[in-house]
Formats: sequence, C-alpha cells, structure tokens
Amino acid sequence: MGKTRAPYPLEFKRQMVELVRAGRTPKELSREFEPTAQSIINWVSQYERDIGERRDGGLTTPESEELKRLRRENRQLKMERDILSKALGPSSQGRPARSRTDLRVREGSPGPVPSRGSVPRAPSLSQWLLRLVEAPAIGQSSA
Repeated sequence: MGKTRAPYPLEFKRQMVELVRAGRTPKELSREFEPTAQSIINWVSQYERDIGERRDGGLTTPESEELKRLRRENRQLKMERDILSKALGPSSQGRPARSRTDLRVREGSPGPVPSRGSVPRAPSLSQWLLRLVEAPAIGQSSA
C-alpha cells in the first residue's frame, strides 16, 4: 500500500499548473519536486475544466464540492430517517401509528343498527361506516 501524506497546498498546485502551461513537462516537474507526474497532469486537467478549456465530462471544482456537500447531507438525512423509523416502531411504515382509541364514533339516536342493505352502497368500509351513522335506524322514517 502506498504512503499517505497531507494534501498539497492549493498555491503549490497552482504553481505546478502554471509551470506546465509555461512549457515544462509534468515528468520534469515530478523529478524536481515531490508530486508524481500523474498528480500534476490531474491538476492541469482540473484547472482546464474550471476555466472552460476542457469539456471531457468531468466536474468543475465548484460542482465537485457541491456534489460532496449533497452526498454528506443525503447521508445525514438517511441516518436521521433511520433513527426516527426505529423510534416510531415497525408498524409506522412512514406514517404515524394510530391506535384504536383514536377512532371517533358519533352516537346516533337510540335504536337498532341499520342493516347493510338499508345503507347506500359505499366503495370502502370507512365510507360505509360514515353512511351507516347518517342512515336512519330500521323502523324509523327519515323525516
């Protein structure tokens, strides 16, 4: 595995790029200074992208920094989502849990519960229950 070292200062990179653009080769500069020729070539390529001379599909420095920021933010949001979903429990699945005590039932007039046939058709159970509450009891007229 290769050695790791602190990143080169931005000013040093700029000087290497200027020397290459002035006519020196990256190989010469790598022998004279510490960075490899490939590192110097990469710095020159990035500089050319940043000033618009190179259109090879690579990201400019501001675009690259924004991408890093967005990835970091995305990672943070995913972590927060996971923490919240664990805190809410497995039954939530992205919506707040609802207990049976949350269900409100309106009391109607006393009497027998209407049969399902006497309540108008509803596409869902919840709509049927709402219509059931509004329907008159069996044997009572709807005045």
